[in-house]
Amino acid sequence: MVTVDFARLPLEPGSVVLDVGCGSGRHTSAAFRVPDVTAVGMDRDAASVVAARDRLRLDHELGEGKGKTGVLIGDVARLPFPDECFDLVICSEVLEHIADDRSAVREMVRVLKPRKNLVVTVPRFGPERLCWALSREYRSSEGGHVRIYRSRELAHVLESAGLSLWARHFAHALHSPFWWLKCLVGPERTDSRLVNSYHRFLVWDLMKRPRLTRALERLLNPFIGKSLVMYLTKLEPGHDARPACGA
Repeated sequence: MVTVDFARLPLEPGSVVLDVGCGSGRHTSAAFRVPDVTAVGMDRDAASVVAARDRLRLDHELGEGKGKTGVLIGDVARLPFPDECFDLVICSEVLEHIADDRSAVREMVRVLKPRKNLVVTVPRFGPERLCWALSREYRSSEGGHVRIYRSRELAHVLESAGLSLWARHFAHALHSPFWWLKCLVGPERTDSRLVNSYHRFLVWDLMKRPRLTRALERLLNPFIGKSLVMYLTKLEPGHDARPACGA
């Protein structure tokens, strides 16, 4: 499930992309499929790094990888890269887990080249707030979310680090009801027929991507999209950020 819209991010041959907190490598894999692009995935969790490597190895075996790739263990608060070495940095569903989010943002900006893009995705305030209201277990789980961002708040954190917001959208509306149901019955329960049936539907939709559900999700995203996606450009030193585009 890719949250970032790569069509908004034309990558020139030779570009190097960093996927921070890559998890199982969904965005690293998407970048790996762009011709002549180097995609680097990084996560602090060793099991996630193994899963991402397996995904990328399969991409290569199937001939879907068009560039170069690699995955490593690392911490977003102390990125193991020199200044200004990436043409695109992706941080998808990560900042809501980090207590010191501003330090993490500064590190990502440090390794990004001037006039290049950073894309950040986080859970959207409304759908996430409902999850917290429905389940104490969900909001207090170890390694879970430590905050819920409002759009203006996230834009302020990012633009204060020397970035300019130029686009945003919402994604994955069909996933919001799944998480509401899961929180309602209990996040750890595995015997709910309704939740399991909905999960099978989401997997089917992800694999088949029928036109009807794609159209339905585009229609619902502005209202119940689960993820907020922001696209920002790193400013040259001495330039002020433009005002955030919307609330």
